[in-house]
Amino acid sequence: MSTTQSDRLRGLLEPLVAAKGLDLEEIELSRAGKRRMLRIIVDSDEGVELDACAELSREVSDKLDESDVMGEDEYVLEVSSPGADRPLTEHRHYVRAIGRLVKFQLSAEDEKGAGELVARILDVDDEGMDLEVPGVKGRKATARRIAFTDIAKARVEIEFNRKDKKEEEA
Repeated sequence: MSTTQSDRLRGLLEPLVAAKGLDLEEIELSRAGKRRMLRIIVDSDEGVELDACAELSREVSDKLDESDVMGEDEYVLEVSSPGADRPLTEHRHYVRAIGRLVKFQLSAEDEKGAGELVARILDVDDEGMDLEVPGVKGRKATARRIAFTDIAKARVEIEFNRKDKKEEEA
């Protein structure tokens, strides 16, 4: 997608998304046969309900029909939330992942070992985050701090046996 079209789409759609209390995470325009596919990814601190995506999709469709930003060609519009395996790239992504297990690819090896780390995010501030590194083979978990500048990639790990916070409080 050209930068100018991307900028125009973002400028057109960001106010609509923000009015719903959501963050516009990504705009992706690609070819799907003869048609184009416009995928809009939105999120919030509380997650995104299916009904909110459907309502936003109708509003986005109306707004795009009123403007010339998509041109005359046909397109398919998809409004969705990010998948569970999406990369963590923004500060708000790390805040939303507090309490979750995350796989970090570190920028460089450090004194604590290899360039890969799996740990639970305990707290996030402007410089980095406090982590709990799970113990291995019966050992206790350890605390660790990493700076955002030390992270090359990060992605939430799917935990099928993780107890929900609500279950733990009950």
